[in-house]
Amino acid sequence: MNKQSRLGAWVAIIIGTLYFALPLLSTFEFSMRMKRGEYSFEAYRVVFGDARFQESFLYSTVQALATILVGVLIVVPTAYWIRLRLPRLRPVVEFITLMPLVIPAIVIVFGYLRLYNSSSWLPLTANARTTDLLLTFSYVTLALPYMYRAVDTGLRSIDVRTLTEAAENLGAGMGTILFRIILPNIKSAVLSGAFLTFAIVIGEFTMASLLNRPAFGPYLQNVGANRAYEPSALAVIAFVVTWACMGLINIFGRQKQTKHAA
Repeated sequence: MNKQSRLGAWVAIIIGTLYFALPLLSTFEFSMRMKRGEYSFEAYRVVFGDARFQESFLYSTVQALATILVGVLIVVPTAYWIRLRLPRLRPVVEFITLMPLVIPAIVIVFGYLRLYNSSSWLPLTANARTTDLLLTFSYVTLALPYMYRAVDTGLRSIDVRTLTEAAENLGAGMGTILFRIILPNIKSAVLSGAFLTFAIVIGEFTMASLLNRPAFGPYLQNVGANRAYEPSALAVIAFVVTWACMGLINIFGRQKQTKHAA
């Protein structure tokens, strides 16, 4: 690489960094101005002391963990079986898992409301608990493209057929093969999908709002519509949570590469 090309690359990096960093720094700086004439963390103290913040964040965290669990139980056996026995169906399954990216979330949730309302054959919106269950399944659908591709990438990195045949020769059943052999070998990929799912669920607004659940996304919108400094603090907090998930994905990905190199 010549000197001119290197300079151009650095200029592009600096411009890109400023493009993303300046709005975040401006938001953070504004969130520190709650006390007139001085910088303070008062907005963050108010946010963390708000009972609705604690309740909504805890609710979304529980929803995220439930979504991850259900997603793993659905995606890992499906992706494993397709790679082992039904490789011709892989394009069809990949197309299906991409549908949540094509269909807007508002269309999906209106379909759920139409199908599972209180007068339907399966009234999942009849009470709070069943609505929570419906929201979990909604989040599983929303996170499906990311979870499936993460798991599929992990399965590509191991010899699924050889591991399965060896386990079967030793008398292992399908459950043992999936959860004691395959899953530990794609742990990094599953964790990557899990952190992406967590970030999606924490910031999701449309489904939780239309299903009238006390999630973190609707709380962010409500605070943003009625206050000045707290929304900036919440935006910074949401950014930190999201990038913490991205950082964990990077850490686990590097650990996987280090193990393969060793």
